[in-house]
Amino acid sequence: MSLANLLKIGQLKEHPVDAAEIARLLTAAERGLADARATTISPETRFDAAYRAITQIGLAALMAQGYRPDTNRPGHHVTIIQTLALTLGVEGRRVTVLDTLRRKRNLADYSGEDIDEASVTECIEQAERLLREARGRIGKSR
Repeated sequence: MSLANLLKIGQLKEHPVDAAEIARLLTAAERGLADARATTISPETRFDAAYRAITQIGLAALMAQGYRPDTNRPGHHVTIIQTLALTLGVEGRRVTVLDTLRRKRNLADYSGEDIDEASVTECIEQAERLLREARGRIGKSR
């Protein structure tokens, strides 16, 4: 599926490209990653900070293409993650990993499931990698 098709079915909305807005999202993702690395806080909070960084990076990547998810519809986090293949060239296997992290976040948030340290580490590593890719790719596309 293309970004244009996602627009047609209402998963995305057009959004004017704003370099300052994109830069703020990427800077916020960096702050979230710094929080996620702080081992004096709970694994759940660290995981949540790293996951939020992933969604901020994904949102920045969408915005760099002139879109944003329709947050009035359910599933906008799924949309952000699935479009990473189109916006940053993330391979399918990694999109699956990122979606698994999304599901873990939902379980923690909505049913109180514990987050293990391995999941925290994976989430931080995925967010760091995405941030590097976004900085390289978004910078080249503008």
